[in-house]
Formats: sequence, structure tokens, C-alpha cells
Amino acid sequence: MEVSIRNHPLWATATEQDIDCAMEGLEKYIMTKLFSRTFCTSLEEAKVNHEISEKIKLLQTFLKPQHLDIQPVLHNESSWLLAEKELQKMNAFKAPQEKLSSIMNCCRVINNLLLNDAMSEHVPAGADDFLPLLIYVTIKANPPMLHSNLKFIKLYRRQTKLISEAEYYFTNLVSAKTFIIDLNAKSLSMDEIKFEECMQEAKLANKLTNESHSTCQMKHQEKNDCMLSIKMHNKVLDFDVLQDGSNYPYMEAKSKDLEMEDVDILLHHYKDLVSKHTRLCKAINCLPVLEKESLLRQIEMHGNSTNTNDQTTSQ
Repeated sequence: MEVSIRNHPLWATATEQDIDCAMEGLEKYIMTKLFSRTFCTSLEEAKVNHEISEKIKLLQTFLKPQHLDIQPVLHNESSWLLAEKELQKMNAFKAPQEKLSSIMNCCRVINNLLLNDAMSEHVPAGADDFLPLLIYVTIKANPPMLHSNLKFIKLYRRQTKLISEAEYYFTNLVSAKTFIIDLNAKSLSMDEIKFEECMQEAKLANKLTNESHSTCQMKHQEKNDCMLSIKMHNKVLDFDVLQDGSNYPYMEAKSKDLEMEDVDILLHHYKDLVSKHTRLCKAINCLPVLEKESLLRQIEMHGNSTNTNDQTTSQ
């Protein structure tokens, strides 16, 4: 595509910056339009995302910086939090360059932390300190769809842009993901028995949390269903009152029987009737299609039955 643009007569006088901007815009437009067809398109890929996320959730409960041999001087919660937020933004974007920018912003925060420490200690910033920090930040952030986002960037980001600083940061995050997938007691400065105990405790706590969350959701749903049932019962009762006419003494009256003082009473009943009818219509419209159709059939049958009774009475 880039070669075609460069060779086209309309771009003959374009600068390198013009062509680069055009390619960036074209990539963003195309990949945004095709996002649903290119991002996490298989069940297998979704499974990998879920497994990574679940493992990170377990590690979050007990993993400490010292387990990754992160020096105490590099413990900076505010910088870590900023890096985490940048990494979590990645999944919100649809264009590969925007996703890559989130990774680069995260890594730059970590790199600045290392540079500041190096300047204060008057020693060169160690590249060996960068990856452990990135791994720890990734675990703390637990970015959604990590596997799919990295795959998406690798497949659809212009290769001429995955070089130098961008390539270094991207490769390190891929390494961090691989480390997390394969992580075990030997990967950490941690006793193997202690590691297994922590993982089992985390799994149990996670299971209890999920069960508690499911129970709360069920109770909330039951409460909503109950409230809906009560509301619909009241609506049907209101409808029955309207049909029965027991609360409306003028249902059987004739015009010659009315007097001037009856106007206020009739107006009150009219407003009451319209109000109830409006509430009933709104309640019916809020129902699912099947429930709505069933209720309307019942109302229609009730109405036909009432009309038949009225005709029989009049005869």
C-alpha cells in the first residue's frame, strides 16, 4: 500500500511526513472498520486471554516486588500506578498504533523511574531491572485481553513502525506475558511449597468471591422479578377495577340522570382512568415480547367476555 501511494502521481510532490501521516490515517481507518473481524476471532484465543487473566488474579493476591528481585530503591507506588493505568488503556483502542502507544507510555514511565534512580545513585540505568518491573506492573494492572492485543499489534501494525524503541518495549511486554504464562515457584525468589500454598489459597478465595458475587446477582434478579410481578399484579387489578366498574357509580348512568354537580366527579374519574391507562401501557411496553403478547391476549379475552356479558344483560 505504501509503495502504491509513493508511486501515484497525486503523491509525487508529497513529503515523507505527508506520506507517513496518510499511512497512519489509512491504517487506523481500515483496522477500526475491521476490528470486529480481526480482533480475538476464535474461541481458542479467548480461552488464552481468560487463562492469563485468571492466573494474574491469583498472583495479585500474594506476589510482592521482592519475589521478582526488584530493588527496594525502585519501589514507587505512584509511578507503578501510572504505568498500570497506561497499560490498561490498551484494550480501549481499536487501532494498532493506539494500542502500541499505550504500551510505550507504560514502558516510558518505568524507564523514567529507572533513569531517576540511576541519576540519584550516579550509576547507569540497568536494562536487567526493566523487565522485572514491567512484569510486576503487568500483574498489578492485569490488562484485559492481553494476548489478543499483543497479537493484534504484531499482525496489523506497520512493520516500519515496530522498530527501535517501539520494538524494544513491545518485545519486552511479549516476554512479560510469556513469563507470566510459564510462571512457577522456580521463576520467583520463593519457596516451592510456599508458592503452591499461596496459589491454592488464592484459588479458594477467588472461588468464594465468585460464588458470593453469583449469589448477590441471583438475589438481585429475584428481587427485580418479584417487584415486576407485584407491579404487574397491581396493573391487572387496576384494569379489573376499570372493567368491573364497581368503583365508578356512573357506569350504568344515562345522560338524563346527570346533574351539574356530577361534572366535577366525572372529571375526577376521567383523569383517574387516563392515569391508570397510561401507567398500564407503560408497564406493558417494558415487558419482554412474549410476556407482553400473553398479557395483551388476556386483556383482549377479558374485554370480549365483558362485552358479551353486557350484550346479554341488555337483551
